[in-house]
Amino acid sequence: MAETAGKYNSGAFERRKKPDLSMLQIINMSMGFLGIQMAFGLQNGNASRILANLGADVHELSWFWLVAPITGLIVQPIIGHMGDNTWSPLGRRKPYFLIGAILCAIGLVLLPNAASVTQMFAANALLLAVIFLAMMDASVNVAMEPFRALVGDMLPKHQGTVGFSVQTILIGFGAVLGSYLPDWLTKLGVSNVAPKGFVADNVIYSFYVGAVLLIISILYTIVTTKEYSPEEFAAFEDGKEIEHEKSKFSDIFKDFAAIPAQMKKLGIVQFFSWFALFTMWVFTTSALATHHLGLSPEDTHSKEFNDAGDLTGKLFGMYNLWAIPFAFLLTPIAKWIGKKQTHALALLCGGLGLISMYFIRNVDNLWISMIGLGFAWASILAMPYAMLIEVIPQRKMGVYMGIFNFFIVIPQIINGLFGGPVVSGIFGKQAMDYVVVGGVCMLIGALVTMLFVKSENETPKEIEEEIKQVHF
Repeated sequence: MAETAGKYNSGAFERRKKPDLSMLQIINMSMGFLGIQMAFGLQNGNASRILANLGADVHELSWFWLVAPITGLIVQPIIGHMGDNTWSPLGRRKPYFLIGAILCAIGLVLLPNAASVTQMFAANALLLAVIFLAMMDASVNVAMEPFRALVGDMLPKHQGTVGFSVQTILIGFGAVLGSYLPDWLTKLGVSNVAPKGFVADNVIYSFYVGAVLLIISILYTIVTTKEYSPEEFAAFEDGKEIEHEKSKFSDIFKDFAAIPAQMKKLGIVQFFSWFALFTMWVFTTSALATHHLGLSPEDTHSKEFNDAGDLTGKLFGMYNLWAIPFAFLLTPIAKWIGKKQTHALALLCGGLGLISMYFIRNVDNLWISMIGLGFAWASILAMPYAMLIEVIPQRKMGVYMGIFNFFIVIPQIINGLFGGPVVSGIFGKQAMDYVVVGGVCMLIGALVTMLFVKSENETPKEIEEEIKQVHF
C-alpha cells in the first residue's frame, strides 16, 4: 500500500495545504480509468452494432442509448454524495469504483451474449441486450464518478489540470484498446460475421478481454493508492471536513440549489459538447454504412455493414489515440493562453472534425477528421473539471462532480429521444447529416466558452466568493 501524500498530526485542526503528489502517485490513482474507458470504448464502438445485429432499426438506436444517460443522471449524484460521507478501511472513493468495476465486468460478458442467454431463458434478445447495457452503464457510472472526485480529493488545486490530463491520457490508451480490439481479432482470424440475430465472435471476445483488464486496472489503483483520512481532510479544511450532524440524502437537493455560477456556465458548454459526442457515438456506424459505403439504411446484417462497424471502432480508436498527445499538451497550452481559451480551441477543432466527415468520402482519409476530435476529447475530459474544482469546496467534491454530470447526461437524453426520429423523418435515414448537426453543436460550445465562462486569471476574487457562498 503506497504511503499517503500527507500526514496528520492529531490533536489540532491547524490549516495545512495539500502537498503536491508525484507523477507516479497521480498515475497510480488514475490507472483504473484505463480499464473503465476500455469498457466505455467497447460499448461506444459496438453497442449500436450489437443492437442492430439483434434487430434494432436505425431510428430506434438513440432510444436504446438512452439507458446510459438516464442511469448516469440517477447514479452519479447519489454515489458522489455517499462517497463524500463514506469513511471505510478501504477508503472514501475506492469501495465504490471496486463495486462498479465488478458489476461492469459482468455486464461486459453478458451484453454480446444476449442472444445465447435468450435461448436459455426464452426471452427477447433485444430486450435482454438493453437490460445488460443498462447494467453496464449503471456500473460504469458507479466506478467513474469516484475517480473524478479522487483527483479533487488528493491533489492541490494547482495540480488539477495535471491530474485530469493524466486521467485523459490513460482514458485514451484504454479507449484505443477497446476500440481497436474487434478489428485486431478479425485480423487474427476471428470471424466478424454472425448469423442473423447473433453477435460476431470478434466482438464477444473483445468484451471478455475488456472485462479482465477492467478488474486488473481497478485493483492496481486500490493497492497502490491510499486516500486521506477524515482527520487529514479536516486539517486541509480548517476542521470543516468532520461534521457534527449526520449527512442526509436530501442534502443533494440543497447542494444542487447552491451550485456556483461558474459551474452553470461550464454546464452549458458541456451540454453542447456531449450532445455532439452522443450523436457521433450512436450514428457513426449507420452514417458510414450509408454515406460512405452506399448501403441501404435497412441493411444491418451484411458483411459490409459489419465492416462499417469495424471501421467505426477503428475511427473511435483514432480520435482516442490523437487525444493522448493532446493531453500532454493541455497543461502547457493552458498556462500559455488560459484554460478556457484552450477548451474553446479544442471544441472548435472537434466541431470542424465532425463536419469534415461529411465531405471526406474516402474512408481511408477519415483519420484526418479524428485529429480534431482527439483534441476536443482530450480537453472535454480534463479542462471543464480543472476549472470546476476551483469553485467547489473539498467536502462537497463528490456530490458536485455527480451534479455536474447532469450537464452531460441531459443533452444525451434529449438527443436520445429526438435524434432517431430526426434522422428518420427529416434526413431520410441518412445519419451522416445528423453527425454534421453534432459538429455544429460543438462549435456552439466553443463560442459559449469564450463568451461566458470566466477565466481563473480574470476574476479570482469572484471565484473565491463563489466558494464561500456554496452550501456547507
